[in-house]
Amino acid sequence: METVKLTIYSDYVCPWCYVGQGAVEKLAQDYALDVTWRPYYLRPDTPPEGMELPPHIKAHMAQTNARLKQMATAAELPMVFPDRLPNTRLAHEATEYALQKGKGVEFHRAIFDRYYGRGEDISQWKVIQETANELGLDGEEMRREVESGKFTSKVRAQVDEAQEIGIDGVPTYIINDQYAIVGAQPYENFVTALEQIQNETGIQFARASQAS
Repeated sequence: METVKLTIYSDYVCPWCYVGQGAVEKLAQDYALDVTWRPYYLRPDTPPEGMELPPHIKAHMAQTNARLKQMATAAELPMVFPDRLPNTRLAHEATEYALQKGKGVEFHRAIFDRYYGRGEDISQWKVIQETANELGLDGEEMRREVESGKFTSKVRAQVDEAQEIGIDGVPTYIINDQYAIVGAQPYENFVTALEQIQNETGIQFARASQAS
């Protein structure tokens, strides 16, 4: 029996990435799952101070907000729709710090909640450090290490790698390094993909109840 390896490329300002957490959480309840979140810059042109959402983006979002809200409710996730787009570089680099300390998944979830759950500006150190401290991390140390540039090249390399392997939108879910699911898909689509992989390769994925 093998653990399902799931690599997820996402950006904190991607609403579909946020609501897509629901399917991932459900998958983790049913299968032995090893999740790795990878950074992606959905809007790399966002200035360090952030920016107001462009009118065409607001118009597009107005058409999809109801669907997003429905998916968030189904996943038991609170959801607001901020008017301002933060630069996510610091948040991604802070996530690398949290990952180094063994709390990458928890920090990732918490930063998502800060932005789409509460509408806070996740480009601000106050918000990032508060999130870190709430998880038992050292917010001051996190800021020092991130501002020293310790994680900049690593995050940049991961973003470049995503582009090199053809990822041009998020969320993108890579199963076992070779099977891709693109977009915030229903839980059932993941199960179908896993069943297809098992049928094609003979791999048997362990259920969560079988994980040691």
